Amino acid sequence: MTTISVLNREMFSEAEAARLLRVSQSTLNYWLEGGERRGKTYRPVIRVEPRGERAPVTWAEFVEAGLLRAYRRHVPMAELRAFIERLRNEYGIPYPLADRRPFVADKRLVHEAQEAVKLGAEFCLVAEVRNQFVLTPPSDDFFHRVTWEGNDAVAWRPHDVPESPVRIDPDLRFGKPTVRGISTETIWEHLSGGESEDEIAEAFGLSLADVGWALSYELPLRSA
Repeated sequence: MTTISVLNREMFSEAEAARLLRVSQSTLNYWLEGGERRGKTYRPVIRVEPRGERAPVTWAEFVEAGLLRAYRRHVPMAELRAFIERLRNEYGIPYPLADRRPFVADKRLVHEAQEAVKLGAEFCLVAEVRNQFVLTPPSDDFFHRVTWEGNDAVAWRPHDVPESPVRIDPDLRFGKPTVRGISTETIWEHLSGGESEDEIAEAFGLSLADVGWALSYELPLRSA
């Protein structure tokens, strides 16, 4: 059974988390640790307090960074931090964006928190449409990337393609991306070693489609 301890599990170095998220390490560090920009000091968005640049990234921190990456540009540190702090206080948990409730059950509460801190529309999780609260496109994309167990985020799809079976699961292969429990890195290594996709599929009990998805995920990482 998944518990809060899974969310607090230290999973990755900062460099490895940035690679898996496909964001720059400096950007991830800024989200995690805060920093100084143009003479102004900003507190972290994701962490309650800075933990130091060498601090491992927990599973919950990784998941929340997965939401921020959806915006793919500079995020407003002060407003986002105030928004997340309101949700922390409401739920009594340190990582409210690694929790299912803001995205499903409590959209009105999220909308009220956005309004209270004057969060820009392009960074909102929820929008009001015809008197109903709906997830914004980045929020909806994030929600469907996550595998939820109860209210906890227990896996995340790193591949941008929705149909991809590639998952990052803290309980599988030390959090490395996998397909059906097989590391995508291992599949790539077998291909690089001269095995055909048919041979790899047979060796690991995968379908050819599974092997193809694993390779399509790994190829951009190898060419970067």
